[in-house]
Amino acid sequence: MFYYLKGTAAHLGPNLAVIDCGGVGYACRTTSYTLSALQIGAPAQLYTHLNVREDAMELYGFSTENERNCFQMLIAVSGVGPKAALSILSATTPEGLATAIITGNEKALMVAQGIGKKTAQRIILELKDKLAQGQIAPGEESYGGTGVTVIPQDKASEATAALAVLGYGPAEITAALKGLDLETLSLEEIVRQALKNMIH
Repeated sequence: MFYYLKGTAAHLGPNLAVIDCGGVGYACRTTSYTLSALQIGAPAQLYTHLNVREDAMELYGFSTENERNCFQMLIAVSGVGPKAALSILSATTPEGLATAIITGNEKALMVAQGIGKKTAQRIILELKDKLAQGQIAPGEESYGGTGVTVIPQDKASEATAALAVLGYGPAEITAALKGLDLETLSLEEIVRQALKNMIH
């Protein structure tokens, strides 16, 4: 329903940002990372997700599309609700989440408040499965079958798989990784720099 909100940050609280858009204040549940990028009285733009339940409608807002995309992927995992997804994204960046999924690092997810071992394992398993089936990467090409392997064997394929988890297609990933030092940089740093290349 809402793709993004653009206005002024009117109020900031724990996991809450109120964005004033033309005199209407939209309350957005959000992460600590998004909150750290906002300042009361300053211009703000949040990419949003509207969560509709029988008893409530809640708006979630994120400073980047990558963070919003990660939130939507997380709440699609069985047993992971919006509160748990916000907790994870308050404890790690989108690139950190993608790296944890690809490398099977459940401890990186368990640092989030309220996330136990079973939930972390389920997130890794379900999102790896979706990646293997080509359900995560959009576009005409998919990563199913001969594309990204579920258990990448080197840093280049790990980085490719991590970027696919974040929703990027093969052509975008190839262009973004061009010129990066895949040997000496850490996997998370490779993903971070690749994301910067896609923005510019």
